[in-house]
Amino acid sequence: MTNEVFEFEYPRVLSIAGSDSGGGAGIQADLKTFAALGCYGMTAITALTAQNTRGVRAIHGVPPEMLRDQIDAVVEDIGLHAVKIGMLHSPEIVQTVAEAIDRHALPNVVLDPVMVATSGAVLIDNPAIAVLVRELFRRAAVVTPNLDEAALLVGRPLDSEEAMALAAKELLAMGAPAVLLKGGHLAGEVVSDLLVTQQGESHWMRAPRIHSANTHGTGCTLSSAIAAHLALGATLLEAVQAAHAYVRGALAAGAKVRTGAGSGPLNHGHAPQAMRLKPIKLPR
Repeated sequence: MTNEVFEFEYPRVLSIAGSDSGGGAGIQADLKTFAALGCYGMTAITALTAQNTRGVRAIHGVPPEMLRDQIDAVVEDIGLHAVKIGMLHSPEIVQTVAEAIDRHALPNVVLDPVMVATSGAVLIDNPAIAVLVRELFRRAAVVTPNLDEAALLVGRPLDSEEAMALAAKELLAMGAPAVLLKGGHLAGEVVSDLLVTQQGESHWMRAPRIHSANTHGTGCTLSSAIAAHLALGATLLEAVQAAHAYVRGALAAGAKVRTGAGSGPLNHGHAPQAMRLKPIKLPR
């Protein structure tokens, strides 16, 4: 130990998610996003995947004890300002994360209920879905499903903005304090996302569709960007709007880049920001 007095700290964000060996989604995309937005990123890996731009070849789950130890090691020493939760493949893993949130009183939890990969590969056991809703929705600051994931949760396809609005309310009724329902899978030249809260707020974010074959990891990137902006001190609405703009920039910047033969990654480094500094609140 030294007698040095530290005056600043980095805004720190923990990703609890699966690893993507192709680098376009999962913790790899999360770390790139945190860095691009000036935050210090950390990880607790839930599963290893063997995948590339064309699909997922294999998934190897991490034992719950190892996941718990990763989270504890990071939080007890480094601490954090926000958490992004991604791929949780089993009920035991979901429960481990829920217990960690309570044990450490983790703030600004952004839950991306990853269920199906862009390639169509199923990334979560069916029994885990019910546990995820029961244990994590109420512990999150915001839940960020895409249309396919929301359709799975409410039990019917969603094919319009009206259907999105109704489904968002149903997801709130499942316990989420706020829901960002992503409408990128709707047909048309305008992409519509909807943020709703338990306080009755409703905010549509509509923008022209960016045509690109490189959309792998879009959901991971958006949820990570929301967590990063919450760590930087933004309100939820400000964080969602800023994250929305960042993802659109990353999509546009990567649209004409070829990476692999399938659905390639975004350009996470299209507008990098220097690591931010937050003043440390010293006890009086």
